Formats: sequence, structure tokens, C-alpha cells
Amino acid sequence: MSDDTPDSLIPYDEIVQEALRAVVGRVLGQVVDMGGALPGNHHFYITFKTGAPGVDIPNHLRERFPDEMTIVLQNKFWDLCVSDDSFSVGLSFNQMPAKLVIPFSAITAFVDPAVDFGLQFQASITAMEPEPHDDAENDSPEQDADGAAAPADDGSNVVTVDFGRKK
Repeated sequence: MSDDTPDSLIPYDEIVQEALRAVVGRVLGQVVDMGGALPGNHHFYITFKTGAPGVDIPNHLRERFPDEMTIVLQNKFWDLCVSDDSFSVGLSFNQMPAKLVIPFSAITAFVDPAVDFGLQFQASITAMEPEPHDDAENDSPEQDADGAAAPADDGSNVVTVDFGRKK
């Protein structure tokens, strides 16, 4: 393809990501239909963004894994439930039981090493909006006693990086 390929007005990447996440839901749904036990040697590694909207995990896990976490569904899990847009499962962490609710949109990887199958997902930008925060207190220019803006310093603490434009 050439560099002159126009931008698509159809969000193909998003459509494909959504369809692949549906594969995860279908696989987990089949496990539920089989009574909640994995067949044969199948087991799953599921990686997800812990800060994604809709993720519900205990606070001690969120503190330990503030960005991303991988869970393993193999021998000791319970109460696997699958809905159209998420799944929930019971797991034990350091002998402490926990229930996790994970939206499919938060998943970044799904692997079944028993059959060498894996899917990688792009993090959904719209789903990962930053949390609201207070305005920084150092954004406004300093003022002198007369209310006029104080002169800027010499800029010695400013770093400019120019990566150039790739052609």
C-alpha cells in the first residue's frame, strides 16, 4: 500500500477488536455451559486493565496492580458468570477469596497455552478516559504585589524535544 491511502471513515480496528473480545465471551460462556470446569488441559491467562471502567476488584488487588493484572483460570476458580459485556469469577489470592468483575473492553490479552492460542487487544481509548482531577495550583502565572504577572524565569527548566516528522 502507498502512503496516500486515505483514512477510513469506517472504524475497522474497533469492529475487529470488539469481535475478538466476543471470542473471549463465547469461550468463557462455553465453560459455564459445561458446568464451570475447563475441558482437558485447557487453562486461560486473562490480562486486563485494572483501572478500566466497570472493573470491580478488591482494593488490595487494585493497589497491588494499579495498571494491569493477569489472572489464571485453571483449577481453583468458582462462580464463573458471563454476560454480554463482562464476566465475573471467584478466585483466591493468598488464601483470600475474591470476586472479580471484568468487562470484555478491559481485556488486553487472552491466552490458552494448552493449545497455543492467544489474542492481544488494543486498549480502548474511549474506555480509558483519565479520571477527573483538581487543577494544578502552579498553572497560573505568579503575580507581584501590584497584581501584574511576574516576569518569567530564564526557561532553564524547560526541555524541548523535537522528534521530527517521519516521511
